[in-house]
Amino acid sequence: MTRLTTLAAVLLASTALGASAETLKWARAGDALTLDPHAQNEGPTSALAHQIMEPLVMRDMTGAIVPALATEWNPSEENPNVWVFQLREGVSFHDGSAFDSEDVVFSLNRAMTEDSDYKELLASVKEVRAAGPLTVEIETNGPNPIMPNNLTNMFMMDKTWAEANNAVKVQDYEGGEDTFAAKNANGTGPYKLVSREPDVRTVMEINDAYWGKDEFPMEVTRIEYTPIQNAATRVAALLSGEVDFIQDVPVQDLERVAATDGLDVRTAPQNRVIFFGMNMGDADLKNDNVEGKNPLSDVRVRRAMSMAINRDAIKKVVMRDQSAPAGMISPPFVNGWDETMDASSKTDVDGAKALMAEAGYGDGFSIQLDCPNDRYINDEAICQAAVGMLAQVGVTVNLDAKPKAQHFPLINNLETDFYMLGWGVPTYDSEYIFNFLAHTKGEKYGSWNGTRYSNPDLDAKIQALASETDLEKRNADIASIWEVVQEEQLYIPIHHQVLNWGMKSGVDTVVAPDDTAKFKYFKLN
Repeated sequence: MTRLTTLAAVLLASTALGASAETLKWARAGDALTLDPHAQNEGPTSALAHQIMEPLVMRDMTGAIVPALATEWNPSEENPNVWVFQLREGVSFHDGSAFDSEDVVFSLNRAMTEDSDYKELLASVKEVRAAGPLTVEIETNGPNPIMPNNLTNMFMMDKTWAEANNAVKVQDYEGGEDTFAAKNANGTGPYKLVSREPDVRTVMEINDAYWGKDEFPMEVTRIEYTPIQNAATRVAALLSGEVDFIQDVPVQDLERVAATDGLDVRTAPQNRVIFFGMNMGDADLKNDNVEGKNPLSDVRVRRAMSMAINRDAIKKVVMRDQSAPAGMISPPFVNGWDETMDASSKTDVDGAKALMAEAGYGDGFSIQLDCPNDRYINDEAICQAAVGMLAQVGVTVNLDAKPKAQHFPLINNLETDFYMLGWGVPTYDSEYIFNFLAHTKGEKYGSWNGTRYSNPDLDAKIQALASETDLEKRNADIASIWEVVQEEQLYIPIHHQVLNWGMKSGVDTVVAPDDTAKFKYFKLN
């Protein structure tokens, strides 16, 4: 059966069931990669998890931090290295078991293990302990002023359920492991998992025992989630009424959807930047035609490649003006973002050619660019545009675009020399970017740093941010780290994304800057 036939069958079956007015049929380009809450720190993966599971604190649809499974959190009066979290009373997991501090200790310790994609967020943690059934203490190596910010996507698991289902260990997603927790979930969230067919369909129904049922609208009682990779098919499903809400209206279809009676397009800047990463650390590259050396190890080559990219053309032609050219790999939402740095990427083909010649690559070289085709807005089209731009300065690019499920492990496993990545910042702070993307790749840090860049002095500065309570000094340290990242041209920034959510006019919601639809907030008019 073809993918299109499978999709049609799913949608037909959904329609045939006679879905009630409270059912919301949701689609986006790509599926969650896994249900294991700590295996993949990836937008659509955490967006699905937020329906079923919950963190201690979370961001609402405006981006503000609000209580979730914790009702209060404060630094300890006795020890400045300790944050104390008071847990919500009377919360149950979907199987009826009670949520308590032991589940938090288990979940956070699990999230700190090697296969967790969230370990950087907890890198400063020394110990997590239960100080009572509804009290948790998180002790860090030195005071951590932004610890709550690091927990907004840190989902809580039922310790007993995990032990009973051989799910204590985090799924090794990059290693191709499949586990019980990858396809099953027992959360405390507003919706229970009914069925899960990866890349086909996921169904959730309202959790009648949800602690927040009287605090939130909870008007969506059933969610039918269908990933639809093909843009034309996705729009057709919205136009025909087969789905109610899509998170990624293609830029070429914005006017068409907005002009359709009964449909709305809602737009907002996203807390996400798109960029290219380069393997600058290996002595020789696998996917180039230069023998015995690595052209990307020369900062002049990296800078020339950035200067070859015409971000304004990508904005106008590829993105139909639905992007903001970027000069740094931080969205404007983030503490540490700098307007001057963000305006620093200038197109200069002649200057780029001169730098290439100065570096000894006047005749150019060839290299493979790895790109996802179902994760970011027009991701493959952006890569195709970059191929032509880089050719102008002598860099012949062979494009290999594939689904994100195959693309991301290339970065994590250091199997790509030149790649696209997008980065959202749930903490709204630069430390998050540095921990994942600039720090040397190791046990606790740098899991998404595919550049092989390693600078021990910079690593020490990055780690010190976690315990710097003088915020003025901390911000100065952040600025100095950004100067190194910019000077070394660790990445080639492309642009900041703009979100375009398409939905039936009766769906009432704001567009969340993190692109995470939390359906307990939605209203249906």
